[in-house]
Amino acid sequence: MQQEISRRTPLGQQAAAALSRGPAAPDQLALALLRKWFWARKPDAGFLLEGFPATLLQALVFDEWLETRGEILAAVFAAPAAPADVVTHYRTQGLLCEALRAAA
Repeated sequence: MQQEISRRTPLGQQAAAALSRGPAAPDQLALALLRKWFWARKPDAGFLLEGFPATLLQALVFDEWLETRGEILAAVFAAPAAPADVVTHYRTQGLLCEALRAAA
């Protein structure tokens, strides 16, 4: 997303405007930005995504993209503030890596 914003592409300009209004881009905009990246990259090239998927809809669409390409996720790390439905989705798939919190 940041690359599209810095290149001032039409999607990047939409993303910059959306992010100026709040912390997250709407699903359709986030999916449009990630779709462009996902289908342009080399098959089976490793990647690490931060902040995506941010909603259950984004996770389900991302799963479809992976399946279409015959790829799988190795693991998912969820931020403490990650939406519960996204965390549950990846936990159910056995992909969620949950770090133990150190005792205070």
